[in-house]
Amino acid sequence: MIEIRPDNLTGQAVQDLLAVHLSGMKDNSPPGSVYALDLSGLRTPDVSVWTAWDGETLLGIGALKELSGRVGEIKSMRTDSKYVRKGVGLSILNHIIDEARSRRYERLCLETGSGDEFEPALHLYRKRGFQNGPAFGGYEASAFNQFLHLQL
Repeated sequence: MIEIRPDNLTGQAVQDLLAVHLSGMKDNSPPGSVYALDLSGLRTPDVSVWTAWDGETLLGIGALKELSGRVGEIKSMRTDSKYVRKGVGLSILNHIIDEARSRRYERLCLETGSGDEFEPALHLYRKRGFQNGPAFGGYEASAFNQFLHLQL
């Protein structure tokens, strides 16, 4: 059973998963195209973080950054490689969508990359209704990055 919990990012397992996430983004993105938040970026007041657990086993992480009173951005979505394709990412994404609705956001956005490494995440987002759209929040469009939006 997957349990979604708020997280303060102090646990070593969570920090290790975030390090894997950042490393993966750097390994699969051109220089200057990585917008993943590090620990300090995730610990700001405008960011809420949740982790997915099975008992004491960390399964994944996801975050929601408030861009305005009406728009949120999904950040740091990552499933531990041992639990990929077991519903972890979908559980976290659904939780973030529900939270955005409870905050009365009108839209959720995200920025991600292109290529084989990003296809599973893109499939997940599109499955939940996200559609490609324009750059937002200070991002600049490139041939590599993609911007997805979900009207709530």
